[in-house]
Amino acid sequence: MTDDRPAWARRIAAERRARGWSQLDCVRALRAHAPTELPSDDSMVRQWKRWEAGTTPGDFYKPLIAAVFGTVTHALFPSEGTRDGDKEILAASGMETLEIVSRLNRSDVDTATMDAVRITVDRLCSEYPYMPSAQLLIEGRQWLRRLADLTSKTLTLSQHREVLAMAGWLALLVGCVEYDTGDRHAAESTRQAAMSLAVESDHREVLGWSHEMRAWFALTSGDYRGVIVAAQAGAEAAGKRGVAVQLAAQEAKAWARIRDRRKMEVALDRGRQLLEGMPYPDNIDHHFVVDPAKYDFYAMDCYRLAGEDKLARTLAEEVLRAGTDFDGTERRPMRNAEARVTLGVAAARAGELEEALILGERALQGNRQSAPSLLLASRELAGVVKQRFSHVPEAQEYLTHLQDLGRVTPGFLPS
Repeated sequence: MTDDRPAWARRIAAERRARGWSQLDCVRALRAHAPTELPSDDSMVRQWKRWEAGTTPGDFYKPLIAAVFGTVTHALFPSEGTRDGDKEILAASGMETLEIVSRLNRSDVDTATMDAVRITVDRLCSEYPYMPSAQLLIEGRQWLRRLADLTSKTLTLSQHREVLAMAGWLALLVGCVEYDTGDRHAAESTRQAAMSLAVESDHREVLGWSHEMRAWFALTSGDYRGVIVAAQAGAEAAGKRGVAVQLAAQEAKAWARIRDRRKMEVALDRGRQLLEGMPYPDNIDHHFVVDPAKYDFYAMDCYRLAGEDKLARTLAEEVLRAGTDFDGTERRPMRNAEARVTLGVAAARAGELEEALILGERALQGNRQSAPSLLLASRELAGVVKQRFSHVPEAQEYLTHLQDLGRVTPGFLPS
């Protein structure tokens, strides 16, 4: 029978089951997060049943339900929006690339040109999830050179600072893609350049993201104490800006790998509370925007490491749902790949080798990958497969494939 309930209704039921809770347990958890007294248990259980059946909760209850399940309101109850970025960019700028470049060649730069360049930088950052790495590197570096040339033009003080900030965003983007493709040394140099641009332009968000990249590099290299140091330095630099949410998530991932469950959950909840207090992003496709669904992705990784397979599986299924359009097009292929690895780990731990290998292999087949992050997650699946099924030929084939992929990406060879 087709389940035509809203996605959020199916999710809260799945989250409840993953925790082994009754509906009364959910109501009691809801009371712990409520700022005021709630109606009687019987009344609230009836209300909860209506929510699981698909009746939309009121605005008072939405953040409480999200808090019960360790997520944020907009992840559980997403806002509706259109996705036609290229048309929006062209309509806003009124310029194609050729016209923008020709305007940049003038001795001075007008406001319309600055607006067009800003929109172009946002477009490139929004294409990170799906544009082929080689193409994104070429375009990102081209625009970095154009911005460098722009600093020699006649600019006002505010224009000069904005050009430096835009160059900082592009340097962050280029550094991420360099790291995705295994060029660690280039990525670190580009990250340091982004940090210098952030300091020169006094741009706290770019500065925070340069620390976040350092945390990410450390995480995928196995330097978990380095992750914590970088995350805490970035949080101090960024304040309560959006990047602080991702910094908290990186710290939580490190604590999960150190096997400190309490500190993992403290870091996760700190990030969740920061994100809950922020407005819904204008552009959730922008790589340097922490959208609400991304926090479910972070929590998925942590709970997989903590051995909470039911919770990790529930979150992985939610990541796949949020990252895939109705026609099956994957809008978040890199997140989806790691969600499949998470499902594979849960399957392997449950003794379901065939399903685990199918999921693990599919995760490795995407055209758009962050090799370090994917291998970090796949290493855990490899560990379970090696421990429990090393005598099975199909398991050996998967482990060999993973080893081969690690060799293509120097420095990220799975153990």
